[in-house]
Amino acid sequence: MTQVQLLNVNINNVAMSELLEKLQSGGLVVTPNVDHLMKLQRDRDFYGVYQDAEYRVCDSKILMYVSHFLGTPIQEKISGSDLFPAFYAHYRNDERIKIFLLGAQEGIAETARRNINSKVGRNMIIDTYSPPFGFEKDEQECQKIIDLINSSDATVLAIGVGAPKQEMWVAKHRKSLHKVKIFLAIGATINFEAGNIKRSPKWMSEVGLEWLYRLLSEPKRLWKRYLMDSIPFIYLVCKQRFQLYRNPWSKAKRSQTNNILSVVRGLKKM
Repeated sequence: MTQVQLLNVNINNVAMSELLEKLQSGGLVVTPNVDHLMKLQRDRDFYGVYQDAEYRVCDSKILMYVSHFLGTPIQEKISGSDLFPAFYAHYRNDERIKIFLLGAQEGIAETARRNINSKVGRNMIIDTYSPPFGFEKDEQECQKIIDLINSSDATVLAIGVGAPKQEMWVAKHRKSLHKVKIFLAIGATINFEAGNIKRSPKWMSEVGLEWLYRLLSEPKRLWKRYLMDSIPFIYLVCKQRFQLYRNPWSKAKRSQTNNILSVVRGLKKM
């Protein structure tokens, strides 16, 4: 499976059909978009999770345009909100696939569960849980979630609690989820499946304007993500285009930073 480098992420250049087949072997799927890429410049722990994920697929038409600009085109956009329905449709007759939905507000995941099970014609979504705010910092709550998932016999965890929280929670606890083989970080997808949040019109998604639709739908929550990060993102992409970009977490970059810090400490002692 070929990869395309966008800043400090190697994105799998894979078609949806190929990814669905490969997921039979298990693994964590993360879906990089512009917001994720900017977080990966600032958050070393998040970067480490991305490095360990088995699949990193393009969640943004904007990133597809950028890949063409860089001369290494990505063949298909695979957002979490497209991947999840494709996944449960693909495996609807595979009784081994049992999905636990983790995320969304109280009652929404249950609505999504009923909707999906009705579509596939079986009890594919076997349980759900809507965690309280700040659950990821509460060890007792995390253990409760682990116990719920393990007792459900789920083989797939679809988690939608926002990035980087969802990816980092999976990375920290996946070894404790003994029966789960497939991990899907799907963001707002549970809300889409429940029908309480509408996706953008298909034409907006196809031309790369889904971000604008979401911004207009939730301006207070999303304005900083979509507007404040856009200028530095464009700047970094231009640096990569002219081979000037450096991964902030690379060994060479860390060594350079450590050298600078050593000099600063030496000056302070003088």
